[in-house]
Amino acid sequence: MDRFWQWAWDRYGPRYLWVLTMSAFASALPVYLIWAWIVLAVEKSGRYGAASVVAVIITLGMSLVNSLPGSRHFRRAERWAAGHEVDRATALEDTYAWTRANDVRAMAVVPTSVVALFTVVAAVAGAGASRLVQYGVLGVSAGISLALIGRHNFAEAALRPVRAALAGNSGIGDSLPRPRPTFAGWLGLLLVGAIFVFSATAAMLAIALDRGRDGPVLAVVIASALTLAIGVPITVGLIFSPTFQPIRDLSNATDRVAAGDYSQRLPVVQDDDLGVLSASFNRMQAGLAERRRLHAAFGTYVDPALAARLLDQGDDVFTGERREVTVMFIDIRDFTPYAEAHSAEDTVARLNDLFEIVVPAVVEAGGHVNKFLGDGALAVFGAPNDLPDHADAALKTAVVIDRLVAERFGQELRIGIGINTGVVIAGTIGGGGKLEFTLIGDAVNVAARVEQLTKKTGDTILLTQQCLDALASRPPGLLDREAHSLKGKSAPVQVYSLDHL
Repeated sequence: MDRFWQWAWDRYGPRYLWVLTMSAFASALPVYLIWAWIVLAVEKSGRYGAASVVAVIITLGMSLVNSLPGSRHFRRAERWAAGHEVDRATALEDTYAWTRANDVRAMAVVPTSVVALFTVVAAVAGAGASRLVQYGVLGVSAGISLALIGRHNFAEAALRPVRAALAGNSGIGDSLPRPRPTFAGWLGLLLVGAIFVFSATAAMLAIALDRGRDGPVLAVVIASALTLAIGVPITVGLIFSPTFQPIRDLSNATDRVAAGDYSQRLPVVQDDDLGVLSASFNRMQAGLAERRRLHAAFGTYVDPALAARLLDQGDDVFTGERREVTVMFIDIRDFTPYAEAHSAEDTVARLNDLFEIVVPAVVEAGGHVNKFLGDGALAVFGAPNDLPDHADAALKTAVVIDRLVAERFGQELRIGIGINTGVVIAGTIGGGGKLEFTLIGDAVNVAARVEQLTKKTGDTILLTQQCLDALASRPPGLLDREAHSLKGKSAPVQVYSLDHL
């Protein structure tokens, strides 16, 4: 039915209540006809033609009065479907008002129509006054049960595409639903009504057949016939299919969100607690989408590995710890004259071109770009995440960066890389709501001084004796660049370069 309602709304949106009216007529007519024929059978009458005409007229009248084509509560939605400019939130709220009014009307209109059906058909069949009173009592009971079965679910199923279209992928309908009544309450009323309708119809059919003497097998035949003729259409078509559609929507939406798709909101199309649940799901999905957006933004300004760890464990995970790491400083040679000779935009673009090489290379090797320092960068291997072969990873990354920079820029841009291994304190530093993950220790200072030393030796990469000792194996082509005095160090520092660079 969902496909039918969607098609009807797409095709006949400006006259949608007329579609609802005729659909209600088509749904109720088989039941009214069966009841009319059973009344004739009970009264031993053969006026099936007249009874059928009565059933058609009463069913059509019931459908018109109940749906009220042209209702003011539905006018905005139909005008919107016709292309007129209306307030969608108000039109959406009107559809809930129409459903509630329809539910109230149905509790009066449907029993009245069933009473009219039973009594008029019985009168056509020649029943006496006392029998007509009995048919009236039966009609009230059966009519109330039928109203409980069909009206609310029928209207909710029919209005699903209307509400989904009005709300779109926005949240204008999320605050509208209220439990009226709860899902369990409606389901209980539906089942009670269905049980009574089946029982009353079976009893009337048994009376009409007057074949109780023929044995219990007749009960199986009657039950099977009623199940196929009335039970399946009512329970499956009118009760369970529309009732559980929001649950199927939730299941599908859960799978979609689990796959990482937050782009489509769940349609909130009911005014019971399933509607409230759908609205809550949308708020949860919006929160997950916001978290992913923040994660992406955070990962843009902070190293992705650090961002993921902070989001998962909180910033107290970096309270400060001693770690042996390998530190790498990267700097552009003679960048100050370049900046003076070029515009700010060109200067920033040149830096970004370089860091488009540096950052992926460091991250791919398991390192962390700790900060950008003007025309240079500080990278660390071994913090915040453990990296057993941090010295090897740093040296391999330096070789890759040097090769990629040469391929990309040639002699237009030259860099210097200083690498050192040692113990540092890694943790978050700051205050007043502003924190930064940083490294503190002599190993960091030595790496910076070694990078500056590349300008003196003319090498692209220099690594210290401490880094060499931390390597798993001595790299081929290692050149001894002797010990050098560095600012802040009392003893000279031995450095090495690679002859194939």
